[in-house]
Amino acid sequence: MTPTEEIAHLADVPIDVEVELGRKIMTIAEILTLDADSIIRMPRSAGENIDIFIGGSLVGYGEIVIIEDAVGVRITDFNQEE
Repeated sequence: MTPTEEIAHLADVPIDVEVELGRKIMTIAEILTLDADSIIRMPRSAGENIDIFIGGSLVGYGEIVIIEDAVGVRITDFNQEE
């Protein structure tokens, strides 16, 4: 039996997947000017490497991609236990 088959009964269990696009420090004055149409520019851009966390543990790496009108992450390296 393969590892995937061994855990098949857990397939519907939700797990948090986290990728962090970036962080920005803003002043209170800058925050008070934000509204629904505001854009906060981040220091990262498409093509940059990004860490992928599952359940709080680093499990792989990816790169930021733009697909039509959405931002996504293409997995470039995924650490799988064998």
